Amino acid sequence: MENIGNFTVAKRWGSFLLLYLGYMILFADRTVMNISLAYIGKDFHVGTAALGATASAFFLGYTLMQIPGGYLTDKFGSKLMVIISLFTWSLMTMVTGWAWSLAALIAIRFLFGIAEGPYPAAALKRISENYDKSEKSQATSALISSNYAGAAVAPLIIASNGWRNAFVWLGVGGFIILLAYYLVERPINSSQENGLVRPKIEWKKIDHRVWAFVVIGLALNIITKGLETWMPVYFLQEQGINLKNLAWLVPLPVISGGIAAFISGFVMVHLFKKHERWMISIASFLTLVFMFGLFKSASLVGVVIFDVLIYFVKSLAFTGIFSFIAQILSEKTYGSSIGIVNFGGQLGGFVGPLLIGWIVQAAGSYSAAFFGLVISALVAVIACLFIRKA
Repeated sequence: MENIGNFTVAKRWGSFLLLYLGYMILFADRTVMNISLAYIGKDFHVGTAALGATASAFFLGYTLMQIPGGYLTDKFGSKLMVIISLFTWSLMTMVTGWAWSLAALIAIRFLFGIAEGPYPAAALKRISENYDKSEKSQATSALISSNYAGAAVAPLIIASNGWRNAFVWLGVGGFIILLAYYLVERPINSSQENGLVRPKIEWKKIDHRVWAFVVIGLALNIITKGLETWMPVYFLQEQGINLKNLAWLVPLPVISGGIAAFISGFVMVHLFKKHERWMISIASFLTLVFMFGLFKSASLVGVVIFDVLIYFVKSLAFTGIFSFIAQILSEKTYGSSIGIVNFGGQLGGFVGPLLIGWIVQAAGSYSAAFFGLVISALVAVIACLFIRKA
């Protein structure tokens, strides 16, 4: 770990801010894609199953890159992997706006997922290197709250630019952040250049709680990515809400989730100290309760209220996983461990959009899809029973 005392306050906060903004763009891109699905369907004349495949193509590439991305972060260093990921994903974001066919768009989104895959492990490892143990959980949850901030601003970006130009501008923003990050973090030395030897992933020695986190993250992210991908389409097609009104409606749940993510580390450290697993378990159980409420809701107001509540408690649980990891895992294999946990979460991101698209097309009902998400929440609650003490 770098000597905290020699790391200036200005440089540390500059690094945090740029990592935060990078994460914001990362999630703004996904939300822009979700809102764009209805318009992409019209442009390319395809149905919900094909749109689900388009959304899931990104998560397939992103999921496949989680474990390799974590390993590469441990091997070559967090700063270098942040820069490589920022460059490649900013390029692919711009290319998304220039897609000429559905097949091209699916291929581009898959490659985009590969490019973006190392960023979470690299960014979270950089936070772990920059903050001491007493600050890690709160810094980690604060960084992850950027996910929801990005999702909240995305509707404004697409409403003022259209779906194609929105991706181009997001790519430009990524390159600006890349340049600023390079200037702040110079010199960019790899772990090998620093003379550090990174061990291989020793699967048998991985903390047993990591596997419970993998399942919980998978189940919760099926809910998150399922709702993120299809709720805009649901509001547009089933509720008849126009794009202008959607621009303020879509951010409500992600603002709720962002608040929960931001305070998650604080809540864990100050209210659940030495009982961290209970925070994750309680929040997962409440996710199940509110998801069932959304499934049973017959009004638009009820759907929106339960959607907001789901995002809040789900975010407490999901972000709590990473805040807990920041306290319990070895720093030298931190990137690899984060990659493994995030693999589960992003596998849920791949399954969620595809599953709902398939259910809606097969059953002709969003209600049936919402019930599928109730089952996913139940899986998360059951997995929480396996978070044992070390």
